[in-house]
Amino acid sequence: QVQLVESGGGQVQPGEPLTLSCATPRYPLGNYNIAWFRQAPGKVRERVSCIGHTAGTAYHADSVKGRFTISRDNDKNTIYLHMEDPKPEDTAVYYCGVEVVDGPQECLSLLPTSFVGWGQGTQVTVSK
Repeated sequence: QVQLVESGGGQVQPGEPLTLSCATPRYPLGNYNIAWFRQAPGKVRERVSCIGHTAGTAYHADSVKGRFTISRDNDKNTIYLHMEDPKPEDTAVYYCGVEVVDGPQECLSLLPTSFVGWGQGTQVTVSK
């Protein structure tokens, strides 16, 4: 079963860019739709961004649109989440997951139950 590894988190100031990585040495991530989720204390896990496996189409939540960018490097078998303008409300543990689909659709589900392969996550803290 696929098991992803998230990395790159840390503590940054508001507006200080940060890039997260999602990788696995065992499965070709280029064949899958991959999403980044985040979970803040006391809140549900929410989908932040997703990238499709065919044309690399990106989908972003309204809360991060224009500030975050999801991308993939199939040669490195890695998915990135670039946080260009993080805000304190972006503070959370960030996870990546593989979408379970039965067909050509991409990134339709916002539910974490539609994704598998969660790692331990990477903590992002945005504060002055």
